[in-house]
Amino acid sequence: MAKRVVIVGGVAGGASCAARLRRMDEACDITLFEKGPYVSFANCGLPYYVGGVIPDEKKLFLATPDLFKNRFKIDVKVSHEVTSIDRSAKTVTVRNAGGAFTQPYDVLVLSTGASPVKPPWPGVDLPGVFTLRDVPDTRLIRSWIGEKKASRAVVVGGGFIGLEMTENLVKRGLAVTLLEALPHVLPTFDPEMAEPIHRRLRENGVELFLGDPVAGIQPRDGGLEVATKGGRTLAADLVLLSVGVRPESSLARQAGLALGDKGGIRVDETMRTSDTSIYAVGDVVEVKDVLTGAYGTVPLAGPANRQGRLAADAIAGKPRPFRGVQGTAVCGVFGLTAAQTGATETRWKSAGRENAAVMYLHPGSHAGYYPGAKAIALKLLYDGKDGRVLGAQAVGEEGVDKRIDVIAFAIQMGARVGDLEEAELCYAPPFGSAKDPVNLVGMAASNALRGDVVTAPWDRVHDHGDAFLLDVRDPGEFSGGHIPDAVNIPLNDLRGRLHELPKDREIWVNCGVGFRSYLACRILAQSGFRARNLPGGYKTYRMFHPDA
Repeated sequence: MAKRVVIVGGVAGGASCAARLRRMDEACDITLFEKGPYVSFANCGLPYYVGGVIPDEKKLFLATPDLFKNRFKIDVKVSHEVTSIDRSAKTVTVRNAGGAFTQPYDVLVLSTGASPVKPPWPGVDLPGVFTLRDVPDTRLIRSWIGEKKASRAVVVGGGFIGLEMTENLVKRGLAVTLLEALPHVLPTFDPEMAEPIHRRLRENGVELFLGDPVAGIQPRDGGLEVATKGGRTLAADLVLLSVGVRPESSLARQAGLALGDKGGIRVDETMRTSDTSIYAVGDVVEVKDVLTGAYGTVPLAGPANRQGRLAADAIAGKPRPFRGVQGTAVCGVFGLTAAQTGATETRWKSAGRENAAVMYLHPGSHAGYYPGAKAIALKLLYDGKDGRVLGAQAVGEEGVDKRIDVIAFAIQMGARVGDLEEAELCYAPPFGSAKDPVNLVGMAASNALRGDVVTAPWDRVHDHGDAFLLDVRDPGEFSGGHIPDAVNIPLNDLRGRLHELPKDREIWVNCGVGFRSYLACRILAQSGFRARNLPGGYKTYRMFHPDA
């Protein structure tokens, strides 16, 4: 008798599991139930459909039930909601427009995803307050904008979806206010790395309020009014809530499957749950962070697809382990790209880990002599003892995703900063430099690891004790803004003015982007001074202190 496999939920995890399983096992009977009207759609493209960047809704649909039936011999039933699991009988109860029925299974796969969080604020269910999860949500938002002739929007939450929706609502001609309860947007980034995004949002007319949580929403003059705990009242024609997602694990909870601390389903390395006949994949599961070892939910399409494939292989008798996640992600905001991979400094410290070292750089996206090079703000986190690469974040207009992808793979392979230093990467003037940004950050980190230079911490630059602050930029640069208490001696004059520097104090050296200060540190170290470099220079200082 053919193995009966029932998959609950489509999109990235469930659909990829179904297709992979068919490729691995032609004989098994596969049924997929999807409670929504579409089995496979590009949910990452939804903000761009709202904004009109993707003009044709059909482009969002990746596969149809007919395609699954004709190409893969998979029975896909949309608008069918699985409401309960009977583990002892190995059946699921399914409800559709015609009523309810039971479906037997030998193997069950849960791919129920995650749902947008709707906080318990007054007014979150008012007409005109939206969340974004699926295609019907985009239709509601687009219709509301058209019917109400909406001109003002408030977006609550500055994560990836919130930022993408902010940009796309601006593209639709709306004036947008973005509210973020935390002190910075992109909560998965370190605070200073989000500062360029703040500037870009404001440059494009977005009213940005940080560290001011929502208190409630109420009707006002035919529209809406959002009140914040800080006392602000913001008028809007529509409100978009983008404050995170939570795993849709109610089915698993009712069935008595083991859940993790974050409410997601706990699985082993083959995606098997606490019931050996049930697997789970995608946003509904809790996964292990390969850097910190902590478990959590990572609602990203890439891991969901990989988990679907691995669950299918395990069901087909060819199990392979899921290595965990490292949170590689990218977001575009008004021509600026923000990307990350691996651990952040904030997350590393909150996990109780030690020995993290940090390097900042601001290299060009390609050769400086070739027109159009754009600066990249790049932060590398690495183990200060053995040099293992732990994470990276980057923000810039060009070449950001390329560099983060390289570092992501380096992390996966257990690379050290010396491996980044030695990486052989593509080079031609329009595309990169002979010393690629990945090489440069590896070189800078390797210099520090080998003891060729000692770095100083940016978070102590205003509380530096008796350290002497030296700025080696040219006088014109220095007069345009500098760190308080810094003394300016241009690099080219340094050797002739060493007598002006104290030998009984540490000297913290700063320049524009960190290279001249590194050169100065080498001069000072070989002249008997205790010098420390402020990596990334004044550009990095401005990220920590944007009002300087």
